[in-house]
Amino acid sequence: MTTPASASGSVSDSVSESESESVFAAPDGTLLAHRSQGGGDPLVCVPGGPADSVYLGDLGGLSAHRRLIVMDLRGTGRSAVPRDTSSYRSDRLVDDIEALREHLGLHRIDLLGHSAGANPALQYAARYPERVGRLVLITPGTRAVGTVITGENRRELARLRAGEPWFPAAFAALEALIAGTGGDRDAIAPFFYGRWDDEARRHHAAGRPGNPEAVARFGAEGAFDPEATRAGLAALRAPVLLLAGEFDLNSPPRSVAACAELFPDATLVVQRGAGHYPWLDDAGRFVPAVAAFLA
Repeated sequence: MTTPASASGSVSDSVSESESESVFAAPDGTLLAHRSQGGGDPLVCVPGGPADSVYLGDLGGLSAHRRLIVMDLRGTGRSAVPRDTSSYRSDRLVDDIEALREHLGLHRIDLLGHSAGANPALQYAARYPERVGRLVLITPGTRAVGTVITGENRRELARLRAGEPWFPAAFAALEALIAGTGGDRDAIAPFFYGRWDDEARRHHAAGRPGNPEAVARFGAEGAFDPEATRAGLAALRAPVLLLAGEFDLNSPPRSVAACAELFPDATLVVQRGAGHYPWLDDAGRFVPAVAAFLA
């Protein structure tokens, strides 16, 4: 994983030939990076974690259909660490998305949020509904709208994998986490993938958040106002795609379906055999579903 940039705002220029990178200033002066890959109309992508956006890759080949503008959230990847660490809060990241829109010179943006990154994407859509062309939420975190995920819902999904060799140890760790008695979060990693193979292991290792403070402060007190966000989303006229993974413990299909009910114009897709990273599990299903919606 790339080490977060220093507070001075220095940004590495080490990018692949197929990508370009740009830096812009957030309203508080923090220098933020984003990378661009692919062609066509831009699609602003907000990663989860908060973690280095490298784990998104090119979303299974979605860059063949749209120009992906992938943010490095503050304090991650090549973006600088802010002086005010309270700005790691999800609601404060909305200002960074709006600054990126202005930097790109776009009147409206098509916006994609994955996992925890769906929270600031939801908050952005609620605050700036007129600035959103289309909204894509991939295995979304739903704290911003107050959706509750129960331990039993997670157990129910986990038991679908009972025939897999890693299941006993992973399920025991999950039970400990639900009970609050400890548990190894790495041990439950297989539940987040449609198949736990070498590619999934490499992806998991590369995607670990590298800035613990950014993770800890993301959901700090004041980060979420579900009632206000729900009210804002009720006025959103942009089409919304919500894509859930059949096996995803982090964002169970049931909670994603409940989130879909908040929008006037929503499409729900549950990708069979997928976990929390559906483009990795089956790009052949993922990319056509998202590309068709964006078209």
